[in-house]
Amino acid sequence: MKYPIQCAVAASVIIALGACTPAPDGANTQSNVSEPAVSQTNNADVDASKATENILLAPFEGPYGGVPAFDKMDLSQLKPALETGMAMSLANYDAIANNPEPANFANTIVEMERASTELRRVFTYWGIWASNKSSEEFRAIQREMAPEISAYQSKISQNKALFERVKAVYESEELKTLSTEEQRITWMAYNQFVRNGALLNEADQARYAQINQELASLHTQFSNNILADEENYVLYLDENQLDGLPDSFIKAAAGMAEERGQAGKYAITNTRSSMDPFLTYSTDRSLREKVWKTYYSRGDNADEFDNNDIIKQILSLRHERISLLGYDNYAQWRLEDRMAKNPENAMNLMQQVWPAAIARVEEEVADMQAIADAQGDDITIEPWDYRFYAEKVRQDKYALDSDEVKQYLQLDKLRDAMFYVAGRLFNFEFTPVPDGKVPVFHEDVKVWEVADKTSGKFIGLWYLDPFARQGKRSGAWATTYRSYTTFDGETSVLSSNNSNFVKGAEGEPTLISWDDAETYFHEFGHALHFLAADVVYPSSHSGVRDYTEFQSQLLERWLLTDEVINQFLVHYQTGEAIPKELVAKIKQASTFNEGFKTTEYMASAIMDLLYHTTDPALIEPDTFEREELTKLGMPEEIVMRHRSTHFGHIFSGEGYAAAYYGYMWAEVLTSDAAEAFAQAPGGYYDEELGERLVKYLFAVRNAMDPEEAYRKFRGRDAKVEALMRDRGFPVTSSEGD
Repeated sequence: MKYPIQCAVAASVIIALGACTPAPDGANTQSNVSEPAVSQTNNADVDASKATENILLAPFEGPYGGVPAFDKMDLSQLKPALETGMAMSLANYDAIANNPEPANFANTIVEMERASTELRRVFTYWGIWASNKSSEEFRAIQREMAPEISAYQSKISQNKALFERVKAVYESEELKTLSTEEQRITWMAYNQFVRNGALLNEADQARYAQINQELASLHTQFSNNILADEENYVLYLDENQLDGLPDSFIKAAAGMAEERGQAGKYAITNTRSSMDPFLTYSTDRSLREKVWKTYYSRGDNADEFDNNDIIKQILSLRHERISLLGYDNYAQWRLEDRMAKNPENAMNLMQQVWPAAIARVEEEVADMQAIADAQGDDITIEPWDYRFYAEKVRQDKYALDSDEVKQYLQLDKLRDAMFYVAGRLFNFEFTPVPDGKVPVFHEDVKVWEVADKTSGKFIGLWYLDPFARQGKRSGAWATTYRSYTTFDGETSVLSSNNSNFVKGAEGEPTLISWDDAETYFHEFGHALHFLAADVVYPSSHSGVRDYTEFQSQLLERWLLTDEVINQFLVHYQTGEAIPKELVAKIKQASTFNEGFKTTEYMASAIMDLLYHTTDPALIEPDTFEREELTKLGMPEEIVMRHRSTHFGHIFSGEGYAAAYYGYMWAEVLTSDAAEAFAQAPGGYYDEELGERLVKYLFAVRNAMDPEEAYRKFRGRDAKVEALMRDRGFPVTSSEGD
């Protein structure tokens, strides 16, 4: 399992009441950036000509059904585009709400799907500035507009006349005659109104809206504080401080230093893509400690970018808001329409796995300490030692050298491997788009056409932005600039993958670790989820948080198939295929260090649930984090994957708030589905099972209840025992198959 590095699905928008509205912080949100025809709804007194004057509002033009004008995006146009787009959207919603005709699906729900066409385009560009090319100028606009965007969202959710029309459709006899997808998006529209305060009295609605505005500003500040600490802390090394580091890493570090005006030095940036390999290979323990402490103290330095007080404010405001709705805690509200249904079910899953995970950590630490003692290192394993000595254990137990494996993991070859898998499972063919034909926002970005191999039908474009750089947030994510719909004419998909790999030296391939290769496949799984979509309406692209990681987690499994290994894992210098003996070692070590990976992730997931089920008045973040982890028996040698002060998944927005457990929930589905492929006659490329995979797990998006969709694929519900087997954890005989 590839536990999340930053976020796996991110976008500039979230679905809200049939309209696409932005997550002001660029937080981790399920993408829904479809591009239906321009709304025919009356725009009232809004000057529609502004939509053509401002490139950020204008329809996408050019080839492939139109593409974003990334080469013309101008930050000076962002604020006016947002203001105009929101005004046009609100006018459309008002027109729907005030329609004198009786409410029905066509004149209410369908019109809501069209209401924010222009604004969706603005948020496509917003997302690029927020995630791929951030700047102080953008962050100033972000801070200013976040509460304005929140106020816009509240005007929709508190439009009583609009809610009454949605309610009328939801309670009508017509609902029974609608398709499964139409019934589901009607329910989602009604449910979101109710969950966002539509039934509150006027005073409580006003307070609810005010809280949302305050939260929007705080989420933005939290996110920008993390980015500031990542940008402000760069460690420059001299040549005599590079002992143990692989040549490829050294060359990349030299390149990053030169980019920052420090030629002759070697830059270790404050991001996971730089920190992780440094801690794995550097023999300088004092430097490992420094790099580790700098990374894990992001947002926790008692300075202007400290996030502790912001966390308290966020938790208090969230609690106050859900109290208005009658819930006991935020997690109750958040999870009631997720697969878990309530925080107790989510926590129960965590508790089933946690004891086995920390028991495995104890074994791992013992193995590492034994090696340290045998070498006469005279140390006790600390958190900054874990990766370093784990690598030594890997070599000792499995004779597996991570750097040796890396020589066979070329970024471009792995991309070709992903295309191969997409061709076998989805019948997709990827063809490079010539440079200059499609506008991009950075020279590193490349684009491919995606078509059906058999019919030649054009499906969409795939954008790839693979490398780390200043102004780009850390982690890896996927998004869409336009999603597939058919209700206003068929639209092609504009999908995107974004990573932070350290670029190889000039003229040399970019080599990545096995974990990074899994991440690469993981994010591509999200892209395939976008590209395979076969739905009618934009709202069907909204995601159920504890389900949306499942498809991408599952795609990681194809990295270890023989077809991929034998064709695409070749040595970057000799071109020879990876030796079978090395592959055998990789497979034998597949559950190696699982205690570390599972525990650091689960600590974050459990803390997320604890933060959102505890009275905020009792929480001082640093103390709360430390005390609660102690109660859990958190091993001293490991910290949370995302410590509270840089836990952007839950405090930079609300996409994963009280829902970070969802990766584990989805992994139960992943492990169970993987066993189905392992047992199929054709293995991971079994045609019949592959067809069900695409039909029920990818193409339907959120047009079908996830539990029903999984049962259609598997023939039954998923079982947690598959997860335990996958992790190499003990499964008791009473648990069954």
